[in-house]
Amino acid sequence: MDSPILLLEYTDQATKQMLENVRKRKEKFESTKKWHFFSIQATLLFAFTFLIYFYFIIAKDYSYSFLAMFSASLNDAVNVLLLGITLIGFGSMNVLKQQKEKKEKEYQELRCEIVDRSKDLWKKEEEWQNRHIVFEVMKKKYDINLYHEKK
Repeated sequence: MDSPILLLEYTDQATKQMLENVRKRKEKFESTKKWHFFSIQATLLFAFTFLIYFYFIIAKDYSYSFLAMFSASLNDAVNVLLLGITLIGFGSMNVLKQQKEKKEKEYQELRCEIVDRSKDLWKKEEEWQNRHIVFEVMKKKYDINLYHEKK
């Protein structure tokens, strides 16, 4: 468990575990979001490189016939490699987008559950009066908003 969560007062062990789980899910979501962004950038780079290479090496020389252009593009190993990398990048970009959306949904559901169950998690009067300290720590340290359900 992360030390700021362990050091929280006015919070029982079960609530601390829930807070730790929401922190871990946020971390996984942020990591997947970063990798998705990287895959978008890489795919765009390879697509741009492929288009430039295709235009200057194949399209300019074989523009008189579609079949000649098609045949030349299949015979050129660099062209096929760039096209393959671009297609693989596009596929990985879509897979990472699905993973990102799934992890975001899991994170948001757990965060909303904590917000909904806050009356149950901080039952005692003293805990209820000081729960804003827990919320502030989660907001400042991990950028997790537990004040309300909206993003």
